[in-house]
Amino acid sequence: MHEKERQKIILSAVENRPVVTVAELVSMTAASEATIRRDIATLHLAKQVRRVRGGVESIAPPQVTGLAGRPLSVNRGINAQQKQAIANAAAELCEDGESIIINGGSTTFNMVYPLASKRLQILTNSMPIAQYLLYNSKNTITLPGGTIYREQDIILSPFENDISRHFHARRMFMGAQAISPLGIMEADPQVIQAEQRLLEQTDELIVMADSSKFDKRSGLIITALERVHTIITDEGLSDSAASMLEQADINVIATPLNSTVSKKSS
Repeated sequence: MHEKERQKIILSAVENRPVVTVAELVSMTAASEATIRRDIATLHLAKQVRRVRGGVESIAPPQVTGLAGRPLSVNRGINAQQKQAIANAAAELCEDGESIIINGGSTTFNMVYPLASKRLQILTNSMPIAQYLLYNSKNTITLPGGTIYREQDIILSPFENDISRHFHARRMFMGAQAISPLGIMEADPQVIQAEQRLLEQTDELIVMADSSKFDKRSGLIITALERVHTIITDEGLSDSAASMLEQADINVIATPLNSTVSKKSS
């Protein structure tokens, strides 16, 4: 990742939270600790952030904290071709008339293009997914209530009994920050709480994650591998990751790394 991209992520992170640790920034950027410390030093000298012990803080701390993780606008540009191929494969699993849940994320967002020609009942907590499908398809769109988090463009509800409790789906599609033998992992507890509620409303969990997600780790587990029905990834999946999924008896769909992807529905 280029220096300017890393620094943009650092600045975005401190806009959402008063203090961000070096370890969190390493996870967000996949850079080394030494590289992140150099970036922090550069931004500190430019008076864009304030360096603190073990991390960095905003010059003007936010009154309302945001979510952990990179902004959606940054994530959408990472491994974009693999993500679109994965999304195309996910959309092929959907049949007209079905009810599905699509969790917000940079990989799941790409489902909107192939889904534009279908007619489904869709519950999503993603503002961009809802907006695109509302104006470019005949799918029925349901949004949960809650707070909109701008950086990730998702809606999260603090309430147990929101509208999602009245929606049942055959399949739920979601991304992940990391996948390990412990399960499907994310960084923010609010995201995990919301996704776990949605999991209770679906029969099958489909996880969409490019092969780089198997080399990462995060501190918080959404669900164990045993809950996952299918993982859609790419052919860059390592032998050790493939063996892990086989042992967990998970169906794996691997899209070609050099596949031609299309964003236009037929």
